Amino acid sequence: MADNVTSLFRSTAAHSPSMAALARESDGAGPVDFCIPCNPYFPTPAMFDEMASRLRDIITYYPSSADTITAELCSLLQLPPQCVAMGNGSTELITWIDHLLVRESLAVPVPTFGRWTDQPMETGKRVDMFPLQESSGFALDLAQYAEFIRARGTRVAVICNPNNPDGGFLHRHAVVQFMDAMADLDLVVIDESFLEFADAENEPSVVQEAMLRPNVIVLRSLGKNFGLHGIRFGYLVTNPALAGRVRSMLPKWNLNSFAEHVVFMLKEHGAEYAQSLHQVRRDRMDMSGQLSSLPGLTVYPSQGNFLFVRLPVGAEGTVVRDRLLTEHRILVRECGNKIGSSSRFLRLVVRPQVDVRRLVTGLEQVLYGTSRRGAAVPEQATGTAYSSGTAAVDRLVSQTNGAGTRGLAQAAGAGMPLPAAAPAPAAVGPGGGMPVPAAAGLPQPEPLPVPQEAPRPQPAPQPAPQPVPVPQPQPQPQPQQFPQPAAYPEPAPQPAPAPQPLAPAAAFAAPAPAPAPMQVPPPTGPTPPGVPARGGLTAAQVRGTDGLSMAPATGWPGAQSWPDAAGMGQAAG
Repeated sequence: MADNVTSLFRSTAAHSPSMAALARESDGAGPVDFCIPCNPYFPTPAMFDEMASRLRDIITYYPSSADTITAELCSLLQLPPQCVAMGNGSTELITWIDHLLVRESLAVPVPTFGRWTDQPMETGKRVDMFPLQESSGFALDLAQYAEFIRARGTRVAVICNPNNPDGGFLHRHAVVQFMDAMADLDLVVIDESFLEFADAENEPSVVQEAMLRPNVIVLRSLGKNFGLHGIRFGYLVTNPALAGRVRSMLPKWNLNSFAEHVVFMLKEHGAEYAQSLHQVRRDRMDMSGQLSSLPGLTVYPSQGNFLFVRLPVGAEGTVVRDRLLTEHRILVRECGNKIGSSSRFLRLVVRPQVDVRRLVTGLEQVLYGTSRRGAAVPEQATGTAYSSGTAAVDRLVSQTNGAGTRGLAQAAGAGMPLPAAAPAPAAVGPGGGMPVPAAAGLPQPEPLPVPQEAPRPQPAPQPAPQPVPVPQPQPQPQPQQFPQPAAYPEPAPQPAPAPQPLAPAAAFAAPAPAPAPMQVPPPTGPTPPGVPARGGLTAAQVRGTDGLSMAPATGWPGAQSWPDAAGMGQAAG
């Protein structure tokens, strides 16, 4: 397996190789899986035995129609069937949401589930990415996100709650506030794929509110909750008009017989399912405590069935991942190919304590051991050639969210190398004095000469010209105030500097010796169409861009202030 590990991960772009692919490269037995976010306690062994006894019938005959399976699920969940559409996995529903309901632009915090960035980019939409800040523990400030959406003129907003990969959680009342503040958008999507694992409040879902609003869709997953990713089934909840529009595009038999069999089994196994969720939450607390004891390892608060961790300074995630797999038969999710993250981060799925002890032992040996190959903390300025780092992320965000998107696409189509992003101060929003969040113009990070763990210091002077750091957004007190539609009247058309519609491309021309700061103009009506899929940049192309320097390692300075993985009782940093 060792000779093929690197090639397996290289070939998967934004995801990890499948367990089947890994098993084919080994003796047929897969590794201990800390990568795929499944529920390890459900279905129960008795349920698997029942499915095995029915295997011949399940795979021989056609399933019932999607309407029949949906009606059974709705009976179980006490939801009206006309408000629900079931898909062959949540990714099928994301695809149809993009094709049917996203006309020109979509905003999403990053890092997040890759299909929320990749899918609309592949169909030529503009994706406005709002970076979650490591300095604030990757917490999403909804008021700043709403301000960002208004400044960009985005028409569709996405929130993942809890977010993947960091597990960040938003309370129900805050999400409802955000939905109402964005009532004039084409669509608001709340992805609750991992919400069943949350325990921060008793009723965190907004499905009931979504059915009463004209532009809200809630996405739910069954494979993640039930530990059955291979079956591929998920569902969305929205008002009857939107649900019917999505259902009308789905094939009559888009759900397979395994999905039907599991849905009809659930009513008899509700108690076991509830117990499995309870056990995952307990394991999350225990696993967070064990990982936090490792020197230099930062564990972020999570409400999902996974933990987001930052490796010690100098540790290269791809090296850690490969050695855990080849030397300890442990599979982890290295997050260097996630937009908004870097190879210093791992996402680790919550598993039983016996598996966690094996993971901790493996990490101790790989990170701090003195084996024949040494530890996975390389000397200064060394690392693998295929790690993305955060420089690619910062460049992608600054160029995609700036005024030069079309110029970036032209450069890519002509085979030109990506130019460096020009430094940009905080722009003024359409309200006149409201600043655009730092996400709209992140500076290009510079490599640190000596990596070290420390709070974000002011960077030392560098040879001119250098980007000017943008202050990080500060958490807002509750209740959050969202920019309302009335506060953003459509401004009068601004005179263009040139008659050509592609004038913004000039923003990414070769920089002059002393470039002037680039101002992001306020929106002047509907956002323009996004970068065309043909000749434009896809997420995979961005991730594969060469020539990007590694970014400095900065992070939450007081990791000990997060007492548990549930995100409760956070101390102010």
